[in-house]
Amino acid sequence: MQITTQLSDRAVLTELGERIARCRIDRQLTQAQLAREAGLGKRTVERIEAGQTAQLDSLIRILRALGLLQNFELLLPQSDGRPLDYLEREGKRPQRVSTRSVRDDGKPWTWDESS
Repeated sequence: MQITTQLSDRAVLTELGERIARCRIDRQLTQAQLAREAGLGKRTVERIEAGQTAQLDSLIRILRALGLLQNFELLLPQSDGRPLDYLEREGKRPQRVSTRSVRDDGKPWTWDESS
């Protein structure tokens, strides 16, 4: 199954679990062996393969043990932004995002400034 935006969170977790199980089996590892190599409990591997929620560090450990951790680069590629934005900031990357939804007088900002 292809993971798309139309899938529910549960369906995505199930698909990821099935893919991890397939990779584990392709590498001829039992759940206990994978758990040991990942430094996790066997029950954690069972839960992830069953499509249940898990902590992100558990997923990272499993992917590392399967030799798949580098695939996170495909999931969230490093963003360099637009070159002109980088030049305008004089080589500095923004550290946070701010919102300006309230005017100095405490009233919400609107397009109609006549009120």
